[in-house]
Amino acid sequence: MKINIYYGGRGLIDDPTLYAIEKMENVFQELRVTVERFMLYDMKNSITMLPQTLKDADGIILATTVEWYGIGGYMMQFLDACWLYGDKEKIAKIYMCPVVMSTTYGERDGELNMASAWEILGGRPCSGLCGYIEDIAILENNEGYMALIEKTAEDMYRTINKRVHALPASNQAVNRFVSFTKKMDLTPNEAEQLSQFASDDSYVQKTKEDIKELTSIFRNKLGEDVQENREEMFLKAFRDRFRPIAGFRGTYKIVLEQSRLPLCIEVRQNELVCGYEKREKTDVEMQMTEDALEDIIQGRMSFQRSFMSGAMKMKGDFKLLRQMDQLFAFGTV
Repeated sequence: MKINIYYGGRGLIDDPTLYAIEKMENVFQELRVTVERFMLYDMKNSITMLPQTLKDADGIILATTVEWYGIGGYMMQFLDACWLYGDKEKIAKIYMCPVVMSTTYGERDGELNMASAWEILGGRPCSGLCGYIEDIAILENNEGYMALIEKTAEDMYRTINKRVHALPASNQAVNRFVSFTKKMDLTPNEAEQLSQFASDDSYVQKTKEDIKELTSIFRNKLGEDVQENREEMFLKAFRDRFRPIAGFRGTYKIVLEQSRLPLCIEVRQNELVCGYEKREKTDVEMQMTEDALEDIIQGRMSFQRSFMSGAMKMKGDFKLLRQMDQLFAFGTV
Protein backbone atom coordinates (compact mmCIF):
# COMPACT_ATOMS: atom_id res chain seq x y z
CA MET A 1 0.00 0.00 0.00
CA LYS A 2 1.17 3.51 -0.77
CA ILE A 3 -0.14 6.80 0.63
CA ASN A 4 0.88 10.22 -0.70
CA ILE A 5 0.68 13.29 1.51
CA TYR A 6 0.23 16.67 -0.18
CA TYR A 7 0.89 19.52 2.21
CA GLY A 8 -0.41 22.94 1.14
CA GLY A 9 0.70 25.12 4.06
CA ARG A 10 3.69 27.44 4.31
CA GLY A 11 5.98 25.05 6.20
CA LEU A 12 6.20 27.08 9.43
CA ILE A 13 7.94 25.38 12.34
CA ASP A 14 4.93 25.68 14.66
CA ASP A 15 2.38 24.64 11.99
CA PRO A 16 -0.05 22.23 13.74
CA THR A 17 -0.86 20.55 10.41
CA LEU A 18 2.78 19.50 9.97
CA TYR A 19 2.77 18.03 13.44
CA ALA A 20 -0.40 16.06 12.71
CA ILE A 21 0.79 14.54 9.42
CA GLU A 22 4.15 13.60 10.97
CA LYS A 23 2.32 11.57 13.65
CA MET A 24 0.14 9.98 10.96
CA GLU A 25 3.29 9.06 8.98
CA ASN A 26 4.68 7.27 12.05
CA VAL A 27 1.51 5.20 12.27
CA PHE A 28 1.66 4.28 8.56
CA GLN A 29 5.30 3.28 8.84
CA GLU A 30 4.46 0.96 11.74
CA LEU A 31 1.80 -0.57 9.49
CA ARG A 32 4.44 -0.99 6.76
CA VAL A 33 2.78 1.49 4.43
CA THR A 34 4.92 3.36 1.92
CA VAL A 35 4.51 7.09 2.49
CA GLU A 36 5.67 9.93 0.24
CA ARG A 37 5.24 13.55 1.19
CA PHE A 38 4.96 16.44 -1.28
CA MET A 39 5.55 19.95 0.09
CA LEU A 40 3.64 22.13 -2.37
CA TYR A 41 5.34 25.36 -1.33
CA ASP A 42 8.69 23.85 -2.41
CA MET A 43 7.18 22.62 -5.69
CA LYS A 44 5.13 25.68 -6.66
CA ASN A 45 6.70 25.82 -10.13
CA SER A 46 5.78 22.21 -10.91
CA ILE A 47 2.39 21.76 -9.24
CA THR A 48 0.74 21.06 -12.59
CA MET A 49 2.93 17.97 -12.91
CA LEU A 50 1.95 16.51 -9.52
CA PRO A 51 -1.28 14.76 -10.67
CA GLN A 52 1.03 12.25 -12.34
CA THR A 53 2.19 11.15 -8.86
CA LEU A 54 -1.33 9.89 -8.12
CA LYS A 55 -0.97 6.95 -10.49
CA ASP A 56 0.78 4.63 -7.99
CA ALA A 57 -1.10 5.80 -4.86
CA ASP A 58 -3.81 3.84 -3.06
CA GLY A 59 -4.72 6.77 -0.86
CA ILE A 60 -3.73 10.36 -0.29
CA ILE A 61 -3.84 12.93 2.48
CA LEU A 62 -4.61 16.52 1.56
CA ALA A 63 -3.25 18.58 4.43
CA THR A 64 -3.34 22.34 4.82
CA THR A 65 -3.58 25.10 7.41
CA VAL A 66 -6.21 27.83 7.52
CA GLU A 67 -4.31 30.95 8.55
CA TRP A 68 -6.86 33.57 7.60
CA TYR A 69 -9.41 32.36 5.04
CA GLY A 70 -9.75 29.17 3.04
CA ILE A 71 -7.41 26.28 2.32
CA GLY A 72 -4.71 28.36 0.64
CA GLY A 73 -3.47 28.90 -2.88
CA TYR A 74 -1.05 25.98 -3.16
CA MET A 75 -3.74 23.41 -2.35
CA MET A 76 -6.17 25.07 -4.74
CA GLN A 77 -3.52 24.95 -7.50
CA PHE A 78 -3.01 21.25 -6.86
CA LEU A 79 -6.76 20.54 -7.01
CA ASP A 80 -7.03 22.62 -10.19
CA ALA A 81 -4.21 20.59 -11.72
CA CYS A 82 -5.99 17.34 -10.77
CA TRP A 83 -9.11 18.60 -12.54
CA LEU A 84 -7.24 19.69 -15.67
CA TYR A 85 -4.56 17.00 -16.01
CA GLY A 86 -5.38 14.18 -13.58
CA ASP A 87 -6.32 10.67 -14.71
CA LYS A 88 -9.99 10.59 -13.65
CA GLU A 89 -10.19 6.80 -13.91
CA LYS A 90 -7.28 6.47 -11.48
CA ILE A 91 -8.59 9.19 -9.16
CA ALA A 92 -11.89 7.30 -8.91
CA LYS A 93 -10.03 4.48 -7.10
CA ILE A 94 -8.08 6.68 -4.66
CA TYR A 95 -9.20 7.35 -1.08
CA MET A 96 -8.55 10.83 0.28
CA CYS A 97 -8.28 11.92 3.92
CA PRO A 98 -8.48 15.71 4.52
CA VAL A 99 -6.40 17.14 7.37
CA VAL A 100 -7.08 20.79 8.17
CA MET A 101 -5.78 22.65 11.19
CA SER A 102 -6.72 26.25 11.78
CA THR A 103 -5.07 29.09 13.67
CA THR A 104 -8.13 31.19 12.95
CA TYR A 105 -11.73 30.42 11.93
CA GLY A 106 -12.65 27.98 9.13
CA GLU A 107 -11.16 24.52 9.69
CA ARG A 108 -14.50 22.71 9.17
CA ASP A 109 -15.22 24.65 6.00
CA GLY A 110 -11.75 23.78 4.72
CA GLU A 111 -12.24 20.06 5.42
CA LEU A 112 -15.63 20.11 3.71
CA ASN A 113 -14.28 21.99 0.69
CA MET A 114 -11.47 19.50 0.08
CA ALA A 115 -13.79 16.52 0.55
CA SER A 116 -16.30 18.01 -1.89
CA ALA A 117 -13.57 18.82 -4.41
CA TRP A 118 -12.28 15.25 -4.28
CA GLU A 119 -15.78 13.85 -4.77
CA ILE A 120 -16.32 16.12 -7.79
CA LEU A 121 -13.06 14.78 -9.20
CA GLY A 122 -14.60 11.33 -8.80
CA GLY A 123 -12.44 10.19 -5.86
CA ARG A 124 -13.39 8.50 -2.59
CA PRO A 125 -13.17 10.59 0.60
CA CYS A 126 -12.28 9.12 4.00
CA SER A 127 -13.10 10.49 7.44
CA GLY A 128 -10.88 13.50 7.97
CA LEU A 129 -9.29 15.44 10.79
CA CYS A 130 -9.78 19.10 11.59
CA GLY A 131 -9.37 21.36 14.58
CA TYR A 132 -8.66 24.83 15.86
CA ILE A 133 -5.14 24.84 17.32
CA GLU A 134 -4.05 28.17 18.76
CA ASP A 135 -0.70 26.81 19.94
CA ILE A 136 1.06 23.63 18.81
CA ALA A 137 1.77 22.82 22.48
CA ILE A 138 -1.93 22.01 22.79
CA LEU A 139 -1.38 18.97 20.55
CA GLU A 140 1.95 17.95 22.04
CA ASN A 141 0.73 17.94 25.63
CA ASN A 142 -2.67 16.32 25.15
CA GLU A 143 -2.69 12.52 24.95
CA GLY A 144 -6.34 12.51 23.87
CA TYR A 145 -5.55 14.60 20.81
CA MET A 146 -2.57 12.38 20.00
CA ALA A 147 -4.79 9.31 20.17
CA LEU A 148 -7.33 10.96 17.87
CA ILE A 149 -4.65 11.69 15.24
CA GLU A 150 -3.36 8.12 15.41
CA LYS A 151 -6.89 6.72 15.16
CA THR A 152 -7.54 8.82 12.03
CA ALA A 153 -4.47 7.28 10.41
CA GLU A 154 -5.53 3.76 11.44
CA ASP A 155 -9.07 4.30 10.12
CA MET A 156 -7.67 5.46 6.80
CA TYR A 157 -5.50 2.35 6.60
CA ARG A 158 -8.47 0.07 7.28
CA THR A 159 -10.65 1.91 4.77
CA ILE A 160 -8.06 1.51 2.00
CA ASN A 161 -7.14 -2.04 2.96
CA LYS A 162 -10.76 -3.24 2.97
CA ARG A 163 -11.75 -1.08 -0.03
CA VAL A 164 -14.72 0.24 1.91
CA HIS A 165 -17.63 1.32 -0.24
CA ALA A 166 -19.56 4.54 0.22
CA LEU A 167 -22.99 5.57 -0.96
CA PRO A 168 -23.01 7.82 -4.05
CA ALA A 169 -22.75 11.55 -3.37
CA SER A 170 -25.02 14.06 -5.10
CA ASN A 171 -22.12 16.23 -6.30
CA GLN A 172 -20.75 13.24 -8.23
CA ALA A 173 -24.12 12.82 -9.97
CA VAL A 174 -24.32 16.50 -10.82
CA ASN A 175 -20.73 16.41 -12.05
CA ARG A 176 -21.59 13.84 -14.71
CA PHE A 177 -24.22 16.12 -16.25
CA VAL A 178 -23.01 19.70 -15.85
CA SER A 179 -19.24 19.60 -15.40
CA PHE A 180 -16.67 18.92 -18.03
CA THR A 181 -12.98 19.46 -18.55
CA LYS A 182 -12.12 21.40 -21.67
CA LYS A 183 -9.73 19.36 -23.77
CA MET A 184 -6.30 20.90 -24.00
CA ASP A 185 -3.75 20.05 -26.65
CA LEU A 186 -0.94 21.20 -24.33
CA THR A 187 0.93 18.95 -21.94
CA PRO A 188 0.98 19.97 -18.24
CA ASN A 189 4.56 21.16 -18.66
CA GLU A 190 3.67 23.28 -21.71
CA ALA A 191 0.63 24.71 -19.93
CA GLU A 192 2.81 25.57 -16.92
CA GLN A 193 5.33 27.34 -19.14
CA LEU A 194 2.52 29.23 -20.85
CA SER A 195 1.06 30.32 -17.51
CA GLN A 196 4.51 31.47 -16.39
CA PHE A 197 4.91 33.55 -19.55
CA ALA A 198 1.41 35.01 -19.15
CA SER A 199 2.18 36.06 -15.56
CA ASP A 200 5.58 37.51 -16.48
CA ASP A 201 4.97 41.23 -16.97
CA SER A 202 8.30 41.77 -18.73
CA TYR A 203 7.61 38.92 -21.16
CA VAL A 204 4.06 40.18 -21.85
CA GLN A 205 5.35 43.72 -22.39
CA LYS A 206 8.13 42.48 -24.70
CA THR A 207 5.59 40.41 -26.67
CA LYS A 208 3.32 43.43 -27.05
CA GLU A 209 6.26 45.50 -28.29
CA ASP A 210 7.21 42.78 -30.78
CA ILE A 211 3.64 42.60 -32.07
CA LYS A 212 3.53 46.38 -32.35
CA GLU A 213 6.83 46.39 -34.24
CA LEU A 214 5.67 43.66 -36.63
CA THR A 215 2.39 45.51 -37.18
CA SER A 216 4.33 48.67 -37.96
CA ILE A 217 6.61 46.79 -40.38
CA PHE A 218 3.66 45.27 -42.26
CA ARG A 219 1.81 48.57 -42.26
CA ASN A 220 4.87 50.37 -43.62
CA LYS A 221 5.37 47.61 -46.18
CA LEU A 222 1.75 47.93 -47.27
CA GLY A 223 2.15 51.71 -47.42
CA GLU A 224 5.30 51.35 -49.48
CA ASP A 225 3.54 49.04 -51.91
CA VAL A 226 0.69 51.54 -52.30
CA GLN A 227 3.19 54.36 -52.70
CA GLU A 228 5.12 52.46 -55.35
CA ASN A 229 1.93 51.75 -57.28
CA ARG A 230 0.99 55.42 -57.20
CA GLU A 231 4.44 56.54 -58.32
CA GLU A 232 4.32 54.09 -61.23
CA MET A 233 0.90 55.47 -62.16
CA PHE A 234 2.37 59.00 -62.36
CA LEU A 235 5.23 57.84 -64.59
CA LYS A 236 2.87 55.99 -66.91
CA ALA A 237 0.60 59.04 -67.18
CA PHE A 238 3.48 61.33 -68.23
CA ARG A 239 4.75 58.81 -70.78
CA ASP A 240 1.30 58.13 -72.26
CA ARG A 241 0.23 61.78 -72.56
CA PHE A 242 3.52 63.18 -73.83
CA ARG A 243 3.10 65.46 -76.86
CA PRO A 244 6.50 66.62 -78.17
CA ILE A 245 7.08 70.17 -79.37
CA ALA A 246 9.54 70.59 -82.22
CA GLY A 247 12.90 71.95 -81.08
CA PHE A 248 11.89 72.10 -77.40
CA ARG A 249 14.29 71.16 -74.63
CA GLY A 250 13.77 71.48 -70.90
CA THR A 251 14.23 69.78 -67.56
CA TYR A 252 11.71 69.64 -64.72
CA LYS A 253 11.77 68.38 -61.15
CA ILE A 254 8.56 67.69 -59.23
CA VAL A 255 9.13 67.31 -55.48
CA LEU A 256 6.25 65.35 -53.94
CA GLU A 257 5.72 65.49 -50.18
CA GLN A 258 5.11 61.74 -49.81
CA SER A 259 7.87 60.52 -52.15
CA ARG A 260 11.45 59.87 -51.12
CA LEU A 261 12.84 60.94 -54.50
CA PRO A 262 11.64 63.74 -56.78
CA LEU A 263 10.03 63.01 -60.15
CA CYS A 264 12.48 64.29 -62.78
CA ILE A 265 11.38 64.94 -66.36
CA GLU A 266 13.69 65.76 -69.24
CA VAL A 267 12.38 66.63 -72.70
CA ARG A 268 14.79 66.42 -75.65
CA GLN A 269 12.64 67.43 -78.63
CA ASN A 270 10.83 64.17 -79.48
CA GLU A 271 12.39 62.22 -76.61
CA LEU A 272 11.06 62.00 -73.04
CA VAL A 273 13.12 60.74 -70.09
CA CYS A 274 11.41 60.58 -66.72
CA GLY A 275 11.95 58.77 -63.44
CA TYR A 276 12.51 59.20 -59.70
CA GLU A 277 16.04 60.33 -59.01
CA LYS A 278 18.18 62.94 -57.33
CA ARG A 279 19.03 65.83 -59.65
CA GLU A 280 20.53 69.08 -58.43
CA LYS A 281 19.89 71.49 -61.32
CA THR A 282 16.78 71.71 -63.49
CA ASP A 283 15.11 74.48 -65.46
CA VAL A 284 11.96 74.31 -63.32
CA GLU A 285 11.46 72.91 -59.80
CA MET A 286 7.94 72.33 -58.49
CA GLN A 287 6.71 71.32 -55.05
CA MET A 288 3.26 69.83 -54.48
CA THR A 289 1.34 66.98 -52.89
CA GLU A 290 0.55 63.74 -54.66
CA ASP A 291 -3.13 64.68 -54.58
CA ALA A 292 -2.39 67.95 -56.39
CA LEU A 293 -0.42 66.09 -59.05
CA GLU A 294 -3.22 63.57 -59.40
CA ASP A 295 -5.67 66.45 -60.00
CA ILE A 296 -3.46 67.63 -62.87
CA ILE A 297 -3.13 64.15 -64.36
CA GLN A 298 -6.90 63.60 -64.15
CA GLY A 299 -7.49 66.86 -66.01
CA ARG A 300 -9.12 68.66 -63.09
CA MET A 301 -6.31 71.23 -62.93
CA SER A 302 -3.46 72.51 -65.13
CA PHE A 303 0.13 73.14 -64.05
CA GLN A 304 -0.31 76.89 -64.50
CA ARG A 305 -3.59 77.09 -62.57
CA SER A 306 -2.20 74.87 -59.84
CA PHE A 307 0.61 77.39 -59.35
CA MET A 308 -1.78 80.34 -59.44
CA SER A 309 -4.07 78.74 -56.83
CA GLY A 310 -1.20 78.01 -54.44
CA ALA A 311 -1.52 74.23 -54.67
CA MET A 312 1.95 74.16 -56.19
CA LYS A 313 5.14 76.12 -55.54
CA MET A 314 7.75 76.59 -58.22
CA LYS A 315 11.02 78.25 -59.01
CA GLY A 316 12.73 78.64 -62.33
CA ASP A 317 11.57 79.76 -65.78
CA PHE A 318 7.82 80.46 -65.68
CA LYS A 319 7.61 80.21 -69.50
CA LEU A 320 8.82 76.60 -69.29
CA LEU A 321 6.15 75.91 -66.67
CA ARG A 322 3.46 77.01 -69.12
CA GLN A 323 4.94 74.63 -71.70
CA MET A 324 4.15 71.71 -69.35
CA ASP A 325 0.44 72.02 -70.17
CA GLN A 326 1.27 71.74 -73.87
CA LEU A 327 3.82 68.94 -73.52
CA PHE A 328 1.44 66.73 -71.58
CA ALA A 329 -2.17 66.59 -72.78
CA PHE A 330 -3.85 65.97 -69.44
CA GLY A 331 -6.59 68.45 -70.31
CA THR A 332 -7.72 71.56 -68.45
CA VAL A 333 -10.84 72.67 -66.66
